[in-house]
Amino acid sequence: MLLKKDLDLDLRWGKLLIGLENLLGKKPSDLNAVLFIIGVQELGQGSRTFSKEEKQDLMHIAVCKVLSLSEFYRLNFIDQDGWPHWDLVKELPHLDAAEQEKLLKLHILEYFEKEFEIQIN
Repeated sequence: MLLKKDLDLDLRWGKLLIGLENLLGKKPSDLNAVLFIIGVQELGQGSRTFSKEEKQDLMHIAVCKVLSLSEFYRLNFIDQDGWPHWDLVKELPHLDAAEQEKLLKLHILEYFEKEFEIQIN
């Protein structure tokens, strides 16, 4: 059964995807694509070709960054190549895949609202 808050999340998520499409010229295909965009933004080295391993690292950077908003992760240091390294500081809740996706989407929405001072209602 879908709850009102789930419908609200879906509506806000859809608005974010449209906003990213307007900004980037292409609509992100899924949650992983949005995480990749955040990872590139947080790395701060601009758009370039990334290896498969670097793409995975960028998504990890994004997950850590957005979950740092609830203090699950803390930035430890930035290495000599400019890549951030994060520490897990609070145990993540045990959630099924759907709940994990919901948690990430909520934090991604908060990230865009805080980092870019936009409201996604």
